[in-house]
Amino acid sequence: MTTAYPPSSRTTPSRTPDRVGYDRATVHAVLDEALVCHVGFVVDGRPVVLPQLHARVGEVLYLHGSTGARGMRAATGAGLDVCVTVTLLDGVVLARSQFNHSMNYRSVVAHGTATVVADATEKAQALDALVEAIAAGRVAGCRPPTRKEYAATTVLRLPLEEVSVKVRSGPPNDEDEDLGLPHWAGVLPLSTVAAAPVPSPDLEPGIAVPEHVRSWSRPVSG
Repeated sequence: MTTAYPPSSRTTPSRTPDRVGYDRATVHAVLDEALVCHVGFVVDGRPVVLPQLHARVGEVLYLHGSTGARGMRAATGAGLDVCVTVTLLDGVVLARSQFNHSMNYRSVVAHGTATVVADATEKAQALDALVEAIAAGRVAGCRPPTRKEYAATTVLRLPLEEVSVKVRSGPPNDEDEDLGLPHWAGVLPLSTVAAAPVPSPDLEPGIAVPEHVRSWSRPVSG
């Protein structure tokens, strides 16, 4: 397997091509760090974009939802053409001019056909992966789905084939003529951090906060 995804017409940008790459390791790291993706598709002739949880296992991205959801129903059979996007915000870029304000970010866009996972073993493993993607170690810290819950859930698999990653980093790109203006310019860094865990009000007494919750963090990709 090559270290980069092959560019396609759908993953080749028309603007700022210097920010776009196809490195597999970078793509994987961004997907693994992100908690939420947005899934775009067309159903009943109308575009829809929905936030979803996701999990990457090797070169497959897993998505899931209720069996009654429009996207899940539409994927039955030949599958559903989707565009999945993930964005991590790393900083607010404050420039001297309004025009040059921006964000530092890492984003992944994946195109392809998402199909329903029919194999019971793969579906169970994908559901575990989706829980682990929320909090590493959580599968061992909660009960598995019941048969009813399992039957009510559809899992989709999207092979990672048409994929690109786009990155913006560094300070503002102010114009030379603006450098002497009396306005502060720079970057306000952003990161995802967890506050102190808040127990459910109906939690049984004596159940301590598990280590995987106390030490929760996201994989670092940049």
